[in-house]
This record gives sequence, structure tokens and C-alpha cells, in this order.
Amino acid sequence: MPDNTDGKDKVAILRVSWDRKGVFLSRPNRFLGIVDIDGMEEKVHVHDPGRLEELLYPGNRVLLRKADNPGRKTKWDLIASWYEGQWIFTNSGYHRQISENIVRRLFSGEIKPEVTVGHSRLDFLVKDGENITGIEVKGCTLTENGVALFPDAPTERGRKHLETLISMMEGGKRGVLIVLVFRKDSRCFAPNDRTDPKFAETFRRAVEKGLEVRPMLLEYDGKKVWWKGEIGLCSEG
Repeated sequence: MPDNTDGKDKVAILRVSWDRKGVFLSRPNRFLGIVDIDGMEEKVHVHDPGRLEELLYPGNRVLLRKADNPGRKTKWDLIASWYEGQWIFTNSGYHRQISENIVRRLFSGEIKPEVTVGHSRLDFLVKDGENITGIEVKGCTLTENGVALFPDAPTERGRKHLETLISMMEGGKRGVLIVLVFRKDSRCFAPNDRTDPKFAETFRRAVEKGLEVRPMLLEYDGKKVWWKGEIGLCSEG
């Protein structure tokens, strides 16, 4: 895997094309956006439940992809949003493909996606001989002063995933949290206490139990998603 964050050893993880540029106008609900495309207001699908307030605001530039299903109500998918000289990948629908490409580079053994463990569904379960690893993946587009923060909206579902990993680790298994960080200006990762203190508390408890947190730095250049390496956790205090 790439082991630095200067981009010298970055790896192309996934090719994601776009069809049109647009200007973001409004977000009637979390999955629907209104975008100006060549002077026409069009409905676009926002495939990300986060608030994305620093990305999806009136007047910002966005990249769009034509929907594969011509009969769909929203004819476009939002792919990326402009922020301070970089395109920020803004579509969690691709997280599975991105993370699976990374997981297969990091882990050996049998890798099963979307596995039910207890009352939760984890993104991956890896069996390598007698060793079992539960892996959950989260996407991060919010960075403040170089600190990548998750979540940017309260997530009870995300907290329950951490509880599941804690239960696995208490049972002698391995727990891993992979964070897909889509802001190349990020230097470290931390839980977002301000937005979701319950998630942050559970996150720290999980780390104390042995959770391996692996924030992966990614960049989208308008053609491909690049894996630039791994950043660490921000120091506490």
C-alpha cells in the first residue's frame, strides 16, 4: 500500500467519469439537489446522507453523471463538489467499490462483503485461517484546519456499527474501522465531538478496546479516485 501522503506513490483505485458540470442551487432534502445545468434547473440525486454544508451551497460548482436508468425521476447523479482548489468526491454510492479495492490490498484470506453480525451489517468480514476481522467503512468529506472529522451529521447507525465491533473484539476477534478521507488537505483524523458526542464517546471506547482505525487519504481528479496513503489519528490534548 502507499505509505506516504505526498502523492508520490498514490494508487489509482477507481475510475469514475462525469458528464456535465453544473451550479448547485438548493437541497430540498438530503437525497435531492437542484442544479443549474446550462441554464436549466435539473433534479439530481445526492448519494450522501451527510450535511455537506461546506460543499453543497448555492453557487458552488459540481460534477454530474447521467443516471444509468433513463426512467428514474432524477436524471443525474452528483459526483463531486468544488472546494478550495480541489474536487471533493461526494457520492457514497461508490464507497463499497473504493473500500473493497483497498481492503483486498490490505488483507489476505476470504473477504466477504455486507455480512450480518449480531444486529448490524458490517461492510466486510475477513477470515484468514482461525482469525476473523470485522471491518466497517465510513466516508469523510469534512476537514477543519487539517483535521478530518466524522460524522458531519448525527449517526446512530454509525455508533451501532462501533458497538458491533466492540462486541467482536471482546469475543477475541479483530475490529477495524476504515475511514475514506476525501479531503487531500487532511493531516489526521478525529471523531466529530461537536456534531455527534455519542459517536465520539463510543469511538474512543472502541479504540481503548483495541479498534484499529485506518484513515485512508483519497483524491479525485475528475477522472479517477486516487489512494494517497494512510494518515493517523489526531493526538488528544
